[in-house]
Amino acid sequence: MPDGGQLMPLREGQALIAVRILSLRIEAEDVVSLTLRGVGGALPGWEPGAHVDLHLPGGVIRQYSLCGEPGADWRIAVLRLPDGRGGSVAVHGLRLGEVISVSAPRNHFPMVAADRMLFVAGGIGVTPILPMVRRAAAMGVDWRLIYLGRSADRMAFAAEVAALDPFRVSLVQTDRDGMPDVSTYPALAADGVVHACGPSGLLTALEAAFAAAGRPGDLHLERFAPVTVTQPGDGMVRLHLARSGRFIDVGPEVSLLEGLRAAGVDHPSSCEQGFCGTCECRVLKGVPDHRDTLLSDEERARGDVMLPCVSRAKGNELTLDL
Repeated sequence: MPDGGQLMPLREGQALIAVRILSLRIEAEDVVSLTLRGVGGALPGWEPGAHVDLHLPGGVIRQYSLCGEPGADWRIAVLRLPDGRGGSVAVHGLRLGEVISVSAPRNHFPMVAADRMLFVAGGIGVTPILPMVRRAAAMGVDWRLIYLGRSADRMAFAAEVAALDPFRVSLVQTDRDGMPDVSTYPALAADGVVHACGPSGLLTALEAAFAAAGRPGDLHLERFAPVTVTQPGDGMVRLHLARSGRFIDVGPEVSLLEGLRAAGVDHPSSCEQGFCGTCECRVLKGVPDHRDTLLSDEERARGDVMLPCVSRAKGNELTLDL
């Protein structure tokens, strides 16, 4: 990473980037944005849809979308969830000038170019969508954004979004306007693609609408929470760690990731619900039982990677590149 900021060792073959909090700004009720600057050098570039992992006090790792403009500094925005798992509360407790560690940008939600684009953002889901809208405007394509929020005071970056082109942006306050009929959205994106991020209910409704229209492939989603799926019972899985030669038996009462940790393997993770990709690892032998909401059908069919936080094995043994 020759163009990155100061690198901080994490594990063999990995590194973190030290960044300083350059600014803190309230963007909406319970939403704060952070501008981050590299300590000792420029930060790596990124593309719309990218995210970084923040390594927070207490060993907490959480993933947040980059929502500024690609350039010298990074910007993220975080919704405070008092009843969450502690990551957002930790971010809201950070201070101006504080130095924290972050990963290099990764992108599981790349922007798909087309002559016509519809963007749908729900709540804090606007964060990965905003750079995409800017890119679409710069490309000169036919684009439209629908941004839904419960109320005006909860819609971060609403003024910034509207300023891009007020004739192409629709701000929907659901407490005043009600929920829109998303079954009409495939017609709004005729001959084009859709990028959407927001609450699970909104994304599930969009999936149903585009499936009914015979266009599921035109819809591209990023979820901030997993789809709830009932899984069958599990048996013991024996993990063979190829690098060390160790064998670890993981019972059905814990995830494979928890089994690795119990055996002293320090493997990175963030959401631990199968939708962020932080814990992804290579599978060298055996067939994964994929239970994530991140991997594509092609990646699942290849079977050479898996997310051990939720996925298991079809069979009773896997060999991992760990």
